[in-house]
Amino acid sequence: MKSQRYILFVCWAFCLCIAGRMIAVARPPHPADRSLAEMLEMVEKRFGVDIRCKRFAPDTVRAAFGDFRVRPYSLEETLDNLLHPLDLVWSGGSKITVQPYEYYRRTPADGKKLLAWLSAQYADRESWENRREALLAGAREALALEPFVRGLVAHPDVRLGRRVPHDGYATQNYALETLPGLYVCGTIYAPLARGRHPLIVSPAGHWPGGRYRPDQQARMAVFARMGAVAVDMDIVGWGDSERQIGREAHTGQHAMQLQVLWSKAVTDWIVASRRDIDTTRMAATGGSGGATHTLLLALVDGRFAALAPVVHLVSHFDGGCPCESGRPVTLAGGGSCTPELLSAVMAPRPVLTVSDGGDWTASYPELEYPFLQRIWAFYDAAAEVRNVHLPDERHDYGPNKRRAVYEFFAATLGLDLSQADESAVELLPEEALQSFADGLPVGAIRSREELERTIETLIEETE
Repeated sequence: MKSQRYILFVCWAFCLCIAGRMIAVARPPHPADRSLAEMLEMVEKRFGVDIRCKRFAPDTVRAAFGDFRVRPYSLEETLDNLLHPLDLVWSGGSKITVQPYEYYRRTPADGKKLLAWLSAQYADRESWENRREALLAGAREALALEPFVRGLVAHPDVRLGRRVPHDGYATQNYALETLPGLYVCGTIYAPLARGRHPLIVSPAGHWPGGRYRPDQQARMAVFARMGAVAVDMDIVGWGDSERQIGREAHTGQHAMQLQVLWSKAVTDWIVASRRDIDTTRMAATGGSGGATHTLLLALVDGRFAALAPVVHLVSHFDGGCPCESGRPVTLAGGGSCTPELLSAVMAPRPVLTVSDGGDWTASYPELEYPFLQRIWAFYDAAAEVRNVHLPDERHDYGPNKRRAVYEFFAATLGLDLSQADESAVELLPEEALQSFADGLPVGAIRSREELERTIETLIEETE
């Protein structure tokens, strides 16, 4: 009885607190209250700037005491006062963009400050190694992949398609069961010649078409023509995966973990099932979101001899998709970023970063690349980290970017660069690359809800 009265008392006190807060917040309208649209229009006129709003309607938001938030001597302070209480941010000079706060996106100026702060944490190899261990442990803990790894099917169902020969390479589609009833699908591109070959794993990015798009096919086929076994895979909720769990699964809370699990599971399966893989020459590459998952794959699998992340991994942007930033890996070590994590995962092994002037990687030559070089120099290996910057190009994995990666892997994996001829590649229609063109296997998961129930059970069993 006493415990019941105590619980009732706590509930009553809590309700009083909430009511008190509501009363404190409630107030009569003030003459200085304005809609944010009104205030931004006033700011435009007063300071001579153009303001546009992204992903929200400013006329639906109220700026309490808006007139009093204006600082006639400072555009910057005025915008900060108006926007920050509303969880909005701004960027630009004479042309300003206002948008909701994004936890995964900062500015190059923020990146510069972060890299300077990180660099001050280690002055030599010993202090860097101490930092490195904390980073790796923290990032793996934040990723929280253990329940998913434990949930992998011990004897998975594997569906292999027909091996199709082409000019200097062959293709073969696969479907690999990972969690019970959940398959990851992709295509293996292999050389026709016998012998032991390097392995190149390539998580796909978010470009339309996924792994079916022509530039992805060209890149994978050329890797095989050059002498590597190359394997790609669907993004969670894209391609064959969409047939299982729907496109919305890609933005689910566990998409990041599933994507890493798939990259790791495919890598392990290829190494275990093929006798032609040289495990001393394993590499990975991907563009945009695929670059994030190239890094995360290397984070959970230490066998990769070389990495080539393309148009991504900067100090001020973690990737705007939950599959890249849904787990707080960049908070490891008290605060980090993907370039520092890349260093922790790979230094002093060979890494090529490819950047351009048309996206967030425009900062690479001045910010991220010198940061990476400094860490590789701790091992007297500054030449092993390279950057190819294409200032006139935009966000893609285009021909010049692919050529840079071909040259890098030729040098680091011993591939035949003379076979890097994309004109010899046979581009296939989407249907020819689908693993489930004839329907899903019996026992396959067939909805996002079924997948989520499976994951909840795995997590509960772990706890």
